[in-house]
Amino acid sequence: MYNLPYFKEKDAAVVLEFMKKNPFITLTGADLEGNPVASHVPVLIRSKGDAIVLRGHMMRNTTHQKAFVNNPKVLAIFNGPHTYVSASWYTDPLQGSTWNYMTVHAHGRLNFLDEASLIEVLNETTALFENDPGSPALFPKIPDEYVQRMVKAIIAFEIEITDMDNVFKLSQNRDEKSFYTIVEHLQQGDQDSKDIAGEMLSRASQLYNTAK
Repeated sequence: MYNLPYFKEKDAAVVLEFMKKNPFITLTGADLEGNPVASHVPVLIRSKGDAIVLRGHMMRNTTHQKAFVNNPKVLAIFNGPHTYVSASWYTDPLQGSTWNYMTVHAHGRLNFLDEASLIEVLNETTALFENDPGSPALFPKIPDEYVQRMVKAIIAFEIEITDMDNVFKLSQNRDEKSFYTIVEHLQQGDQDSKDIAGEMLSRASQLYNTAK
């Protein structure tokens, strides 16, 4: 990762909240021959004692599922908003332009779960993302015949995170005037740009004595 200390979020609660807001992860690993594999899946984020555990599901008999059977070491990547930052917005524009972004990398070991656990994961996943107790798409309302066909095609997994790192690159290395000029430009951009501007402003008081 981009290991510069001023781009690191040190508050574990902030990192965990970021993960919960961005639960659609890129799950990566490698097969026994070292070939990289990746899957894109939503996960449930749970505490298990002092550890953080991710639970989700994926299709059976795919290249990534077979790879994780043989090599359980995985990297789960949580990505948030990101945006281009032009050097023309700096007090000294004779520098490289850059990209502001937020990401968490979680390393761990993946274990596949039994069918009973799969039902639990599917139930919890639909309840979380439907966020509506009356929704007809909740898992308990799906016909049993369909469920039985579905559980043959997918498998649940659990990842106990062994190591975690993050980059919250939000122009913390810029002078105050450049910082606020960047914010002003980003506030006029797309939703990702506006979200990054909001994140920058939420941290401004930690960077400058005259934070607005």
